[in-house]
Parts: sequence; structure tokens; C-alpha cells
Amino acid sequence: MTHPPRRLVIVVRADPVICGHSGEARNLAEVALTRGFADVRLLTWPIPTLQAAGLPLKPLDRLLPYSAGITVERPEAVGDYRVPDGRHQAGLTGRLVELLAEPVPTTCLSMYLAPHTSVVVEAVAAARAAGFAPDIHTVAKAVGSDVTNVIRSCLREGRFGAATVLFTTFLANDEVVAVSEYTREEIVASAEQVDALCGTTFAEQCRRRVTVSYPPIDSAAFLDLDPAQVDAALARRGLERDGYILFLSRVTRAKGIDDLLTAFRQMRCRSRVKLVVAGTGPMLEQVQAMAGDDDRVVFLTDVDDHEKPLLMRGCAVYVLPTKPEPDFVETFGIALAEKMLAGGGPIITTMTGGTIEAVGDTAVIVEAGDIAGLVAAVDRVVLDMSAAERQDLEFRARARAMSFDRAVVFDTLFPQEAPAVGVL
Repeated sequence: MTHPPRRLVIVVRADPVICGHSGEARNLAEVALTRGFADVRLLTWPIPTLQAAGLPLKPLDRLLPYSAGITVERPEAVGDYRVPDGRHQAGLTGRLVELLAEPVPTTCLSMYLAPHTSVVVEAVAAARAAGFAPDIHTVAKAVGSDVTNVIRSCLREGRFGAATVLFTTFLANDEVVAVSEYTREEIVASAEQVDALCGTTFAEQCRRRVTVSYPPIDSAAFLDLDPAQVDAALARRGLERDGYILFLSRVTRAKGIDDLLTAFRQMRCRSRVKLVVAGTGPMLEQVQAMAGDDDRVVFLTDVDDHEKPLLMRGCAVYVLPTKPEPDFVETFGIALAEKMLAGGGPIITTMTGGTIEAVGDTAVIVEAGDIAGLVAAVDRVVLDMSAAERQDLEFRARARAMSFDRAVVFDTLFPQEAPAVGVL
């Protein structure tokens, strides 16, 4: 039996989940094929399981294909109804053990500590205990929800035992990475709280070991967009260039969609531009009810990866008024960086979490939750901002966002060994 020379395994919530980290996995997988990895596997969840979880999903019939050499595996559950939780996790863990049993040098990246990093740590331990001696290098990437939705909830509820398990699992990897500097600081701060309760030393380890790796973006998908394609995409939606404010994100309170709808009612520019809400999420029905019969608000729930940059390019302004919530804080803002690459109207956002790491000084900033400030900012951009100022913001934003190109991020996250002297 022949085996590929190098393998990359990414354990993640992959497509069709509408999640920035599914895009991260795709982009890292595509670059891996150009960096000597002949076999790339995405280990993820069966689609019915994702649907049953209530996660926002992309249209299944319009998912972008992966390149040859990338295999998406969705292991079935292990066990039956008598194992109410953990069946699918057991399927992921078991499949990874099977891959590690093969004599293939493997790099394994996990995104989300719960449960994906647990899958990797358990699989590696099982493979070694079984005598397979896997040639494995593990990287665990902590994303926003790891801190805001899991660790913080454990600490709020006094469940420091669960938080201890998460930190132990995270630090058991060869490399530990955060999606932004903000996330890194939150990890350390949470570790300090656990240390204070338990006498552990997680904070010191996190300060010393956790590095930052920003989300990788396929910049080519957002650059040099064909103007005719932009116009055609807008025409299909009944839109015109510079004729709409764009909110393209998960429709949830933490993204500030309720604030934007409230503000839009008060904007002077609403007679000139529509508000396009592109996306799905747990607050969609509530937001649609808020909009009522306002014909200046347009909802698009079926935007795919091809249409997304075209809508971004054609808008008068892109608004993401994200705000901190107990269950979520914007730890970077992948959509912001994508919009920076696509060009078009300026970005208006807040300084919540890690958004400033994405936009720098290339966006208009408002205070999170400030409705009046949001009204004033959008009116100024749409009605009063000069063409020269708009162009300056667009050019500087694109230049900054190129540092998040997927090849740049990949080469930093997975540095290649330099060839030996005399070896070509």
C-alpha cells in the first residue's frame, strides 16, 4: 500500500455551516495543496446533524467545490440512542485514529476547543497507546466562541472543572494559537480566573505559548471583480450600485442588527438607499418582524460565496455594528476583512473585541450600541463623504487586508522547513 508523503487534517465545523472558521478551513486546505501536502482531510459533522443543531447553513446546492486532493469526511455516529451525547464525536475520534494508524507524517489542526481539540487529543493518545506510533504534529486554534461561549460560561456558572478540562486539552497540543490578539488576551484573563480558583498555572503557560494567527482569506475571490458581474448580480436582486446599505453577517443580536434596523428608521439617507440584510441566524424572524412592511428593507437569506463579494462591491456602505453579548464577542470580524478586499463603499463598525485588528484606521468607527451615532455615521458616509475620502478608505483598507491573504497566513501558521544545503 502506498501512502501520501504528507497529510494535513483539519477538525472543524466545515461547510455548509455559515461560520468564518469553515471558510478558514477551506482556505488553509487549498493552500496546503500548494505547500507539499498531497492529502488534505476536513473531518466534520454529518449534514443532518448540523441541520438538527439549528446552525445557520448555506444553500446546499450552491456550495463551492474543493480542489482535488481535499477530502471532506463526515463520520457517522458511533453507538445508538443509548449514547445520547458523544456519538458523533466518537465517530470523528475513531476516524482520526484510523488516519493516524497509517505511516504518514501528519499535521493536525483543530478549531474550537469543544469538541474538536478534544477529538484530536483523545485520538492521538489512543493511537499512541495502541502502538501505532503516529508521526503527528498538533495545532489547536482557539476561536472566539471557545472563550465567549464555553470558558466564560463555565466561569459564570462556577463550573471551573469544565474550564480546567478545556485548558488542559488546549495546552496538550504541540502549538496553541488564538484567532486574534484580543482572543489571546481573553484566554489569558480566563486562565487567571481558573488559576485563582484552582491553584493551577494555566495563565503562565498561555502567556508563554499562545501565538496569534489571523483568519486566512482567499483574497483572489474578492479582488478585481468584473463590473459586469457586479451589475448583473445587483440587477437580479433589484438593487443598484451605491443604492443600498449592506449588512452581511449572521443575523444575531451580537452583530448589532437590531441597532441597525432601529437606526435606519431615523436616517436621512433612507430615501436614497435601501437596507439589505444578507444572512440567516437566530434573530432572523424577530428582525423581519421589526422591519414589518418597510419596503426599504430587503432580506436576502440565500446569498452564496460567489454572490457575497459582488454585493459587497456594489454597496454604498457596509455596516457591522457588532456589540458585546454574554454569549458572543466579535473576536476579529472576517466579513470586515473580506469587505476590505472587495472594495466599494466604506465600512462602519465598532471597536468591539478584535474588530480594530481587522480594520485598523480604514473604517468609520461608532460606539457599540450608540443608535444616534450610527445614524449620524451612515448619513455622513452616504450623503456627505467626498469621493476622494471614500477612495482613500477603500485603497488603504484593501492594502491592509492583503496581510490576511490565505497564503500569507498559512506560511506563518505552518512554516516550511528550509531545504538542506545542496538539496534542491
